[in-house]
Amino acid sequence: MKAKTDKIIEYFKRHGGVARFSSIRKAGFHPDMINKNETEQRIEKIGKGLYGLVGDTIGSHSDYVVASLQTSNGIICLISALYFYGATNEIPRFVDIAISTGSRANKIKYPPVKFYRFSPVTWKAGVEKHEIEGHKIKIYSLAKTIADCFKFRNRIGINVAREALKIAVTEKHVKLKDIMGYAKICRVDKIVKPILETML
Repeated sequence: MKAKTDKIIEYFKRHGGVARFSSIRKAGFHPDMINKNETEQRIEKIGKGLYGLVGDTIGSHSDYVVASLQTSNGIICLISALYFYGATNEIPRFVDIAISTGSRANKIKYPPVKFYRFSPVTWKAGVEKHEIEGHKIKIYSLAKTIADCFKFRNRIGINVAREALKIAVTEKHVKLKDIMGYAKICRVDKIVKPILETML
């Protein structure tokens, strides 16, 4: 039994200390094994159908992993995405997640999450998948995030959007055509263009 217990702990460690119940089952672990390790406080339930190693630090973006695993239709966006790319000095107080208009926002107890509703067209545009601690997490590209920040400027602050645009262009070398392409999709190209022109 100890060997099996060690194997399930190893499985968690290979997946950054967190895993879905369905994934644990697919890996061949019986529910009794999950319950046993939960009783022994080796693993704990951290969300609906989501378990994590007790006392484990997943990594620098652990909240992104935990939040994403609890909302399959969600995409990391806005300040959380900027922070991921190192394009802001703002420290996110929430994990910002974009969901499509009309879709249901899952109830997430942890981590603190703020949902933003995107139109279907803007929700689908610019999605990338990044591997974080063994999990593939959906995050908008930096160019798309810049456009989104201007779209939601009244909620996150115009100065945050301006500073992120400056960092994206001068430090991250994001192509202007990419930013403007997403700005058109988000219908903020008339706002972004004159700001870009002052930088050039």
